[in-house]
Amino acid sequence: MSSRPRFSDLVPDEAEALLARHHIGRLAFTHGGHVDVEPIHYVRQGEWVYCRTAPGTKLTALGERPWVALEVDEIEGPFDWRSVVAHGTVYVVGDGPDQRAIHAEALAAIRAFQPDALTGQDPAPERTVLLRIHIRALTGRAATTRT
Repeated sequence: MSSRPRFSDLVPDEAEALLARHHIGRLAFTHGGHVDVEPIHYVRQGEWVYCRTAPGTKLTALGERPWVALEVDEIEGPFDWRSVVAHGTVYVVGDGPDQRAIHAEALAAIRAFQPDALTGQDPAPERTVLLRIHIRALTGRAATTRT
């Protein structure tokens, strides 16, 4: 017989730790009057989340409405899980003279997870656009059947 699940909010340190220890989440954004959700690799660094994408519909949508939510989960069972949602604003990282330092920071963060990113050995060479998300709110929930 299993225990009844207990649900709780994650404290800020727990939410931060969950977001920091993972590198794949789901990015939610609005496009064409509806909400879309797509998986994305990311790296958390300070109050920023860095990721990259390919030119296309998602990038166009983010340019029009830059408010996003990034969800990351740890799931052990139907009632044993932890989940965080980071709400923020996404910015395209340019490589012009005024953004060189930001571009270098974003690239270093991404290469900490994917060392071959934007090199000749890049496993996803079409993902040439660097993004950074400024997190303005981070919340988390958990469920457990453990005593």
